[in-house]
Amino acid sequence: MLQAKTALITGASSGIGAAIAEKLAASGVKVILVARRLDRLEALAQKIQDQYQTPVFIAEGDMRQSEAMPQILHSLPKLFREIDILVNSAGLAAGLDPIITADIEDWEQMIDTNFKGLVYVTRAVLPLMQARGSGHIINVSSLAGHRAYPGGSVYCATKAAVTSFTRALKLECQGLNIRVTDIAPGMVETEFSAVRFKGDAGLAKKVYANLIPLSAEDVADAMHYALTRPAHMTISEMVIVANDQAIQLV
Repeated sequence: MLQAKTALITGASSGIGAAIAEKLAASGVKVILVARRLDRLEALAQKIQDQYQTPVFIAEGDMRQSEAMPQILHSLPKLFREIDILVNSAGLAAGLDPIITADIEDWEQMIDTNFKGLVYVTRAVLPLMQARGSGHIINVSSLAGHRAYPGGSVYCATKAAVTSFTRALKLECQGLNIRVTDIAPGMVETEFSAVRFKGDAGLAKKVYANLIPLSAEDVADAMHYALTRPAHMTISEMVIVANDQAIQLV
């Protein structure tokens, strides 16, 4: 079902983005890997080509810049120009301070990456799908967009914005044969907490103490499931949590 399709994945240098890139490559999908860390992209591309013999194109880019994705799309070789799947996976949390003491630069980084960057990328790729009359967009939101917590005010707000944006996008794509899916994971053990705590490994490790969190591969499996449903069916929203984190959403 996915064989020979083309997927563009942001945030592909690590975590969920890297995991879905490998999952799709294993299914015969040509992958376009986009992130800011070129060395990570090169290593992942080599791994994918060695293991799956799947065509890979890598692009270094900062999705916080509105012109970044149009430039990348313009640079794509012919083999990669017909994008069937977009996975907006780029995102981060920065800090865990209350509103009154939080670093405003952290806020700007989260708003620009988690929400504005996702919107910019979608705006650039969607017309290509619309012109071809097919496509599937997966946006990675978060359980935090459904359930806020102290110290996560702006992070939670950006993820709630992603969910609202995705719901509106689905309505706008009605009748265009473009499917839209919101994947909202709970705790996933990736670089997420290390980034949030500015590289403090001790604090990052405490986040996952006394529980078994999700893995990036768990989330990639959920995405793969959404992408392989019959053509008449869409997984609109999926909230995924570890058993130890199961909480009430409302």
